[in-house]
Amino acid sequence: MTIQPLLLAVDDEPGILRLLKLELGAQDFKVLTATNGDEAIRIIEERRPDCVLLDIMMPGESGLEVMNKIRERGRTPVILLTAKDRETDKVRGLELGADDYIVKPFNLLELGARIRAVLRRVRGITPTAPVTAGNLEIDLSRRIVTKNGTMVNLTRTEWLLLEHLSANAGKLVTNRELLTKVWGPEYVDDLQYLRVWVSRIRQKIEDNPGDPQYIRTFQGLGYMFTDDAAAEEHARGKAAAMASPSS
Repeated sequence: MTIQPLLLAVDDEPGILRLLKLELGAQDFKVLTATNGDEAIRIIEERRPDCVLLDIMMPGESGLEVMNKIRERGRTPVILLTAKDRETDKVRGLELGADDYIVKPFNLLELGARIRAVLRRVRGITPTAPVTAGNLEIDLSRRIVTKNGTMVNLTRTEWLLLEHLSANAGKLVTNRELLTKVWGPEYVDDLQYLRVWVSRIRQKIEDNPGDPQYIRTFQGLGYMFTDDAAAEEHARGKAAAMASPSS
C-alpha cells in the first residue's frame, strides 16, 4: 500500500480549505486543515504533517508569524500561499525558512507537483533501486512495501519507522534516533512505545515475528534492518571467522 503524504493546509477561508482537501486528496495526499495559527501549531505538534501549506494573509496572527513559530519547533517543510502584490512577504517568508511559495490563484496540479518536489528535496530521496530482503521489497521512492509480490498495508507510523531502518540497512540505528525521527525529541525515553511499534511491523513483514529475520534487536541500543547485501556481508564475515585458525 502506498503511504499518503500528510499535509496541513492553513487558511482563514473555508472554501479554499475545502478545495485543497478535495483536489489534493484526488492527487493522493491526505489533507488536514486549520483556520488560524494556534490551531495549526497544535496540529503540527500532534500529527507531524509532512508539509504545511500556509496562507500569508490571515487576520489576527499572520502567516509569517505562524511560519516563525513553525521554524522554532523544527524543519517541517512549508509552502507559502501568497498574493501577487505581496513581494515583500514572499521574501520575508523565504528568509524565515519557507521551502517554496506559490501565488494565488494557483493551479492545483502545479501545487501538487511543488509539494512533491519539496518532499523529495527535504527527504533527500532520489529514485533508487528498491531495498530487497528475502521475499520483502521496500521502494523508498514510491513508498511501497511488498512481500512475496503482495502489497503490505502499513500505517503511517509503521512506514516512517521501516523507512528509516531500511534506508540505513546494515547499520545500527539507536533507539534515541528512531524515537526522535518518528515522534520527536520529547519521546526519546519512550522505549516501550518503540518496542510496540517495531513488534507491529514485524507481524506484517516477518515470516516468523518471534524470530525476526529483517529487523534485528540490539538490546539497550537500537535496531538494525538486514537487507540482502547486509546478510551476505554478515555471512562472509562469519565464514571467514570460522576458517581462521584459533589463536
